[in-house]
Amino acid sequence: MAPGEDSDSRMFAGLRDRLKATNLYDAKIGAIHIKNKIGKFGNLINANHRHDEEHEKLTDEKRTRIAESHRFQSFAPERDGNKIKWYVDGQDYFYAVSVALEKAKETIYIEDWWLSPELFLRRPPYFNQEWRLDQVLKRRAEAGVKIYIIVYKEVAQALSCNSAHTKHALHALCPEGTPGHGNIHVMRHPDHNVFENAGDMTFYWAHHEKFIVIDYEIAFIGGLDLCFGRWDNRQHPLADVHPAGVQNEMFPGQDFNNNRIMDFQSVDDWKSNELSKADFGRMPWHDVAMCVIGDCVYDIAEHFVLRWNFVKRDKYKRSEDFDWLTMTGREGENEDLVAVQRPKHPVGEYVHHPLSPLENRAWAHGHQGTVHAQVVRSSCDWSSGILTEHSIQNAYCETIRNAQHFVYIENQFFITATGEEQSPIHNTIGKAIVDACVKAGKEGRKFRVIIVIPAIPGFAGDLRDDAAMGTRAIMDYQYKSIHRGPNSIFEQIKSQGVNPKQHVFIFNLRSYDRLNKTSAMIEQEEKSGVKYQDVQRAEAEEIMGEGVQNTTDQKPTIGDDTGDNEKERLVDLKRQFEAQRGAVGLDQEVTSKDSIAETAMLNGGKVSEQRWDDDLEKEKENFVQEELYIHGKLLIVDDRIVICGSSNINDRSQLGLHDSELSIVMEDYNLMDSVMDGQPFKAGHHAATLRRMLWREHLGLLPAQPLDASQDPNAQPADVCPNDIMEGSEYEFVVDPMSDQVWDMWTGNASTNTQIFRHLFRADPDDNIKDFDDYEAFLPRHKKFRQGHLHDPFMPAEEVREKLDQIKGHLVWMPLDFLCDAPMAEKGLQVNAYTESIYT
Repeated sequence: MAPGEDSDSRMFAGLRDRLKATNLYDAKIGAIHIKNKIGKFGNLINANHRHDEEHEKLTDEKRTRIAESHRFQSFAPERDGNKIKWYVDGQDYFYAVSVALEKAKETIYIEDWWLSPELFLRRPPYFNQEWRLDQVLKRRAEAGVKIYIIVYKEVAQALSCNSAHTKHALHALCPEGTPGHGNIHVMRHPDHNVFENAGDMTFYWAHHEKFIVIDYEIAFIGGLDLCFGRWDNRQHPLADVHPAGVQNEMFPGQDFNNNRIMDFQSVDDWKSNELSKADFGRMPWHDVAMCVIGDCVYDIAEHFVLRWNFVKRDKYKRSEDFDWLTMTGREGENEDLVAVQRPKHPVGEYVHHPLSPLENRAWAHGHQGTVHAQVVRSSCDWSSGILTEHSIQNAYCETIRNAQHFVYIENQFFITATGEEQSPIHNTIGKAIVDACVKAGKEGRKFRVIIVIPAIPGFAGDLRDDAAMGTRAIMDYQYKSIHRGPNSIFEQIKSQGVNPKQHVFIFNLRSYDRLNKTSAMIEQEEKSGVKYQDVQRAEAEEIMGEGVQNTTDQKPTIGDDTGDNEKERLVDLKRQFEAQRGAVGLDQEVTSKDSIAETAMLNGGKVSEQRWDDDLEKEKENFVQEELYIHGKLLIVDDRIVICGSSNINDRSQLGLHDSELSIVMEDYNLMDSVMDGQPFKAGHHAATLRRMLWREHLGLLPAQPLDASQDPNAQPADVCPNDIMEGSEYEFVVDPMSDQVWDMWTGNASTNTQIFRHLFRADPDDNIKDFDDYEAFLPRHKKFRQGHLHDPFMPAEEVREKLDQIKGHLVWMPLDFLCDAPMAEKGLQVNAYTESIYT
């Protein structure tokens, strides 16, 4: 008998052991869990409940010490030797992601604002059905890969992402009793109802990160969610009408979208689309992302594991469906850094990652590339259970302030402050821009800040409608950030004796196309009694209908029988439509192109030379234009440094307290001979080649992309091959970002394009619209004027074609005088002191 041990204590210890195997013990543990869950309601009145206990304070102090030892006060250190590859637009990125996912052997982490299981990673969809995202994930789960996904749980009344559908559809891919069951885990966060999980509620802020980590080997990070509406290529087509056969469609179901006409509707019914392709163009999408191999993969994975464990703690602590994740390097006394908790009665297992030793990764044994990089984030208590970190804002401000030659920005938003006088705006990226411009101006140094943002930064429909109040509020804050009011960037630069118009330039992007809706196709509709819109629905049903539709995780229903009748009806309609193909002459080759977007690109031909299988006067009805929506979150400085990720330039992304974000700061130590303002210059290979590719796309100095990306080096992961920088005379032309010739083409193209879009389409917003009366005069609200179509139906067809010939690339000037004499966002129920922060 051990010293101090008596027979009674041994007896009770044995009794406790025997009770553990009984229902009585389970009832006790259940009662403890219920007690603890009820106790969580107390957190509603204790905003500091994750930071007030002694062990929590120690963890906070540890995290703070680590961040203070790092540049930008980031949780992650600077890392040498990363191999990083850039992707411009969705075609290359999604193809590369499909290749990398298919090779996954152990684990996949995905974090997205929105994830669409029915997204096709390769196009055309009809010929690439096995490359639908849910099918790729299903194959990997069946092969034994463990898949962990965190998606933002939206406020359903405000957004149409339907993360519930995402979760249920993915969980149901591998039902119980089938290969892969239990290998796909999907969390949604945050909750908006305290009674769901007795957890914290967050109504205003979102999880906005977009990244993937595969096997701790490779990561993807940037602005692209794996969701509808993001796939696009550099010519940015608007049209998706195919007289030669609907199987050639590029954007099936909900993936064809134009938010200026109609927002996403019922995304759980991914096959439906109420927007007719025969009548409208889509909204094109421009984005940028990265593929990373190297030590930074570990940091991206660490952020995911922290987020996973935090959501486990906050929402699923008593759920056996979700395990705790531990990771190499964050073990023992450091596991608290990734929010691992070990309660007395844990629910769920503790699973260690990576599943095979970390040292098996090639990057663990030496540098894989030449890029010096650092992961930065915006994160805080509600999003990650940590004290506020805004290392993204720190990185932006320091990088811009230290710029010597140019700052190039592509972003979805541009809302920022120059000081303390612009409440409710608080991020100080604007102050850094002012400082850099004033310093250059006083030194007499050529210096430019070039900002490319969307013409309309939200999905508003008609900007005159009351429903567009929120979007007008965002635009109002943008104009006040840029040039309206004494605290704007322009006025702050001017107040220090420097001319802002010599340094700061703002642009949008815009695209045009032609709907291939010929008279023969119209006749086919009439003879068959079937509209092309019904045919597009039938096609979506065929290639997107096979899957799982259910509303619960417990009893998934495969191939929901309730849709069989509708499917048969649509199939019959498609059969009726196709039966008339020969009668209208469409059994022969269709010579008119399904898209002419390539005519704005290098060697794409002229609009005036395009074949049209009909009267040219009827062709006029089919020309369409739309803003090219800029969604990337990109900063390039001096052809040396790049910041890319999920972070917009606004308070939501930059303060750390609001939306959660993840970005990466990159500087390539592989320096290449270059030119800067006519002088020899050493540029970073990664930054310079990305900037040159982007500028060539915007200037129309790149050829259109073929749909088959299998042979395109830029559509492969970083472990397959490096970027193809597409050298040639056009590449050499944009080598010097400060050359007068490049600037003349940039501004010249923007001016010509702006004028043509105004003249042909009355594209809004526009500088001629200074108040709402001007708006009505410029673009009358009348059913004869259809969104995005030609404004003057009497303009001769040849003149329309010749004017479109003048458009090169996609650049247009941002209309800085738009609604300058009107209140853009009057204070009221939608915009007020309580809601302002939502829009900033």
